[in-house]
Amino acid sequence: MKKLNLFIAGPMLQYPEQFVGRKQELRAIVSRMEGSQPTSLNIVGEHQIGKSSLLYYFFLTWEQRVSQPENYVVIYLSLQNAHCQREKDFYQVVAQKFLSCPSVRLQPKLVELLQVIPLNRLALGAALGLVWGITLGLVWKESVGLALSVVWILGILRIYLWVPEFLWMVILFVISQRSNTVFWLSYLPPRIDQKIILPLPFMVKMLVNAYKENPIAVRQTIDYLITFTNQKKVATKATEKIAVDTLKECKTLQDISTVAEQLDWIHFASSQDYWILPQLLDISRNVRASYTASSTYLQHKLLDNPINGLCELTDIRTISKNAYLAATFGNIAYRWINILKTAKHNLRQEALNSKEIRQVYIAGNALDPYRAKERFKGRDKVFREIERMALSEQPPVLLLYGGRRTGKTSALNYLPDRVGANLISLLIDIQGAASATTLVGLAEFFVKQIQEGIGRLRPRLELPEPNRSKLKQDPFIELQNWLREIEISHPNKRFLLCLDEFERLGQIAEAKSSQAHLNFLRHIIQYRPAWIILFSGNHYLSELPDYWSDFLINAHALKMTYLSESEARELIKLPVADFPDIYEDSAVDAIIELTRCQPYLVQLMCYEIVEKLNQDFREYKRDTDIDRANINDVEIVVPRVLERGIHYFRELWTNLTEGERRLLVFIAKEKVYNTSNSKVGLKLIQKEILQRQNTGYCFQVPLIKKYIEKLIEEEM
Repeated sequence: MKKLNLFIAGPMLQYPEQFVGRKQELRAIVSRMEGSQPTSLNIVGEHQIGKSSLLYYFFLTWEQRVSQPENYVVIYLSLQNAHCQREKDFYQVVAQKFLSCPSVRLQPKLVELLQVIPLNRLALGAALGLVWGITLGLVWKESVGLALSVVWILGILRIYLWVPEFLWMVILFVISQRSNTVFWLSYLPPRIDQKIILPLPFMVKMLVNAYKENPIAVRQTIDYLITFTNQKKVATKATEKIAVDTLKECKTLQDISTVAEQLDWIHFASSQDYWILPQLLDISRNVRASYTASSTYLQHKLLDNPINGLCELTDIRTISKNAYLAATFGNIAYRWINILKTAKHNLRQEALNSKEIRQVYIAGNALDPYRAKERFKGRDKVFREIERMALSEQPPVLLLYGGRRTGKTSALNYLPDRVGANLISLLIDIQGAASATTLVGLAEFFVKQIQEGIGRLRPRLELPEPNRSKLKQDPFIELQNWLREIEISHPNKRFLLCLDEFERLGQIAEAKSSQAHLNFLRHIIQYRPAWIILFSGNHYLSELPDYWSDFLINAHALKMTYLSESEARELIKLPVADFPDIYEDSAVDAIIELTRCQPYLVQLMCYEIVEKLNQDFREYKRDTDIDRANINDVEIVVPRVLERGIHYFRELWTNLTEGERRLLVFIAKEKVYNTSNSKVGLKLIQKEILQRQNTGYCFQVPLIKKYIEKLIEEEM
């Protein structure tokens, strides 16, 4: 018969019957507990000698060993298994262990103290003081136990040292008011007693006053308080007050531009009342960029961003709970707005009087209506069609498609201002959403984009808040519920959800092996009539994966193509109000011919022409008041356009098939292709690269032809 092996070598013993011996050590623990003055005990021994087993065995059997178990509470805590990375984590684990004891749960006051979150050393000390008092009250009299509890808690709070420190702080403040405040910073009580817990009066005021005399000394003192003492809250309050006072003292554009540099030593923790401080410093940095810009006009334009940011912050009066801070920050924002607007007006007048031409053309990123303003031209037919279909009785899914850099994103940016108040257009940047690593992150990105879009409306539309905990548990179900709540709260509105770069949704599905977000969109399309989906992308339906047919088979398609000639001429000659007449008619005609009114290329051509004219003016080669841009200037900037627009041309080229490239190279060499029924040629017509010419094909956009000719030349 096989015998059982009852010996355990290695881990801590878990059951009392497995423990043998150690009677002397057990009696020593009991005697320390039951003594007239209980004392601490430290058990020391070699590795795997049985220390943990001894403690755990005592924890399991202590009630059988002490004479009055009702007077004690014993817990066992293994710090190896507790995973206490921070001090407050340790207190929390200790509290949980106490709360698991039946005798502790019978004391409501004690339970309330132990359930404080977050639990710090003060709360735990108070709870242990109450435990001690209750225990002694049971042994002796209740009054004695209560008195000793109070004595314990006062000791935890270091009241006996705090009282003389309080008096010293009062004396120190009075003396500092009559002499050099900085000198007395080295005599602050925390310099002598780093463990002060309770706040001391006047310390914040002393630090703020001393900062005006010697900022470096105050910074050193604040660093000391944060690093070595318990006065972190005092240090934080002092830095916040210093920051507010410094911001209030800004009287000129130069003051605003340098204030961020003055306060760059401050690290602002997240605060419900002071959340505006980091944003004001960001605005100061933007003003600094304007202040140091190379030209007067650029200085003028770079003030747009900080002015818009300040205008958004003026709503703090209604959203801040602290009335004093709301008024303070509101006054700072309004004062800064007036300073910046005055500076912007003066810079604009100076720029208008300058002979250097203002650089107002934007070639690159999508146009932002808050900055680009009237630079966006045309597209009225697209806006009217989107609004008509979205407000129809049964609105369809909308598809906005077209080649890259044709202005789709810019049109969606301007759409909220081009439709009526009953249609709320909300842009979702799917390219940005694709950076989310989880479906929860994706859903939260949708929420943030919707809230930001609503926040830009004037007047602002009030939205219900999504349930954040449910959003983390089942993100797209909660997102559906949130959209339904928005729909209910605004029954007279239609919401147009514009998904820019929508093709990325397919990449998200593949990367996360989930179609939850696609099913969410199907639900919106089928069951939420107040929400209309607009997909915006670069591909034709025939070029997309099969699963997109479920979404787009009945979609109403709108093609974003080139500008009309009249719209392109307006963009060239009058991009903004008061723009000077800098082009000869022949130059305008040449730009239109070379670009075929492709909006990005028009902006790029004009940008380079303005750069050339200003360069000629600086080098005394021409007078911009007399000499306007001519056809020769247009021809000179073509190589610059091909170089600056290399990413646009390269992307267009690499997205073509090998057969399409061969055909374009052939036409670039032979000037025209005399077969009009080529499938490849028809495909390139659809992509707006080629057009029919008599019985063959030729390039729609001469600049694209010049790029391909450049490629051919480089390969030879």
